[in-house]
Amino acid sequence: MSYKAILTYAWDLHEHGVSGAVSEFAAMGLDTVTMAGTYHAGKFLRPQGKSGKVYFPEDGTAYFRHDDSRYGAIRPIGNSLLDRADVLGELCDDGRLAANVWLVLLHNTALGMRHPDSVVRNAFGDPYYYNLCPSAPEARAYAVGLAVDVTQTYPVSGLSLEAPGFTPYAHGYHHEMSFVRQEPWFEGMMGLCFCDHCLAAATAKGIDAQGLKTEVARRIEDFLQSEVDIPPDMGQAFWMADIATNADLRAYLDFRCAQVTGLVAEIRDRVRRDAEVAVIPSVARPTAGAWYEGTDLRALGETAGIIEACFYEPSAGRIAADLFDLRRRLPADTVLRGILRPSFPDIENKAEFLAAIDLLVAGGVTDLAFYNWGHQRRRNLEWIGEALARVPG
Repeated sequence: MSYKAILTYAWDLHEHGVSGAVSEFAAMGLDTVTMAGTYHAGKFLRPQGKSGKVYFPEDGTAYFRHDDSRYGAIRPIGNSLLDRADVLGELCDDGRLAANVWLVLLHNTALGMRHPDSVVRNAFGDPYYYNLCPSAPEARAYAVGLAVDVTQTYPVSGLSLEAPGFTPYAHGYHHEMSFVRQEPWFEGMMGLCFCDHCLAAATAKGIDAQGLKTEVARRIEDFLQSEVDIPPDMGQAFWMADIATNADLRAYLDFRCAQVTGLVAEIRDRVRRDAEVAVIPSVARPTAGAWYEGTDLRALGETAGIIEACFYEPSAGRIAADLFDLRRRLPADTVLRGILRPSFPDIENKAEFLAAIDLLVAGGVTDLAFYNWGHQRRRNLEWIGEALARVPG
């Protein structure tokens, strides 16, 4: 199945009208609309906005009509837009383009606040409410429920799964404050989850998880009480050295990957067989950094069959390097999709953007998606149409 997609939000489709939006997308050469089915909070500048230019979505809500019977203790929070319209239903009913659903699975502050027993916790036991933990049974049931629910309720062509794992410490939360320099070592240590679910599951695998938790807490405490500031390049070296020399840490990181792969495998097993399941592997740049989130690229390629990588880079050369590395890591039969942003903060001129498209096509990537309809200026949307004219069907 061809995948030439525009990523978009229900509020933009509703404001502009689904039928008119689909006509615009088809004229650009797109064949798929990838709509967010669940999403977190944000502050979004919308150049094409009709009812305002800055939008604050309702945090952690679902944009499709869900069935509570398909969930356990953690259930979706329906977005208020559903009281007025079922945008995903309208998109499916239009039928001119395939409807693919983009699910942000475990990055959900609203649900984390409601279910603190199922969130990531650091070595001190502090809850990270923005991340449901992939080791927590109720969080896993929620993620599987979302995937099953939307594919059973709507005739969607497939799913793009984002955030199935451990969100990095530095990913961001509303109005963050820190007066300590943060670098890769600190962020790596602070982002490790030692919730009761992770501790129990890792211990059952023969890992001294409690001992590792104690050691990580001590090392962070020693740093916070010191007078040392660690430059980023030194922090990267310290973090890599710890991984190379600490067997329990390496085993724990492998354990995290197994948890995420198992969750994606369960989703792939439970959803409609004719619905494609793609994994958006990482918030990291380049994509190889996905391992920290529990993303084993090779294992997920084998499990889901489709990796939808974010080539969010400022040049075609950097995209070429990321593609080269991805090809080394993925199984040969894994379908590789690419998501690009044809504008600031990534590729800011048309010639470079078209060069990146040509490079991806030459590297065998012809399934492409573009982020995000509501965020782009008109000129940047026009680049997409020019780019797709260069891509084989």
